[in-house]
Amino acid sequence: MPEGANIEIAHHLDERHGGGGKHTLLGERTLEIVEGVLLALVAIATAWSGYQAAQWDGREAELYGTSSRIRLTAEGLLTRGGQQQLYDAGTASSWLQAEATGNKTLARLYARRVRPEVRPAFHAWVKTDPVHNPHARPGVIEMPQYRNHLLSESVKLQAAAATTFTRGTDARETGDKYVRVTVLLATVLFLIALSQRFRLLGVRLGLFGVALVLLGIGLYWVAIYARA
Repeated sequence: MPEGANIEIAHHLDERHGGGGKHTLLGERTLEIVEGVLLALVAIATAWSGYQAAQWDGREAELYGTSSRIRLTAEGLLTRGGQQQLYDAGTASSWLQAEATGNKTLARLYARRVRPEVRPAFHAWVKTDPVHNPHARPGVIEMPQYRNHLLSESVKLQAAAATTFTRGTDARETGDKYVRVTVLLATVLFLIALSQRFRLLGVRLGLFGVALVLLGIGLYWVAIYARA
């Protein structure tokens, strides 16, 4: 074969290999650009997820603290209300004893010492003639008209404390969810960094694809979770 033909063939093959190399280089550069954009997106999502986790942790502590304060107030009212209830029962019992012994003056004295909010119940109880009626209620606190605003307020505060505590638990769970998202996004960062160390395009694309799927899952979670 003439020497000129050999040179021409070699030059042609060199052009073909050179062209393939250019295409490969272009693909790698494109992949690097995509990886860079993806890394920036992951960094932003990770920062946002970490911020939300911190915010929800703070809200959890705040709600738990509020729940404890409400519960302490409710327990204080419960104690005072219980003392009032003992006083109401004692006053009614003393009136009943005075009436039963015929001491009207002492009975009137005890009747005047009935607390204002209990008087409707006390008068209703007196009308049932508890001295002679065996079917009468055993005491004034057993009457449906009996009211004790401290005990009622304590019940309301106990319910509010329970609701606030539940909100704190929900905040903790939401914070834990954002922590899981942060860990997932950290895995994405690791996979992208690992893929860049491989020169084989197939392996690199495989790791990049896994990272892309995990990123999609993480971004979906971030989108559906509650925000602080």
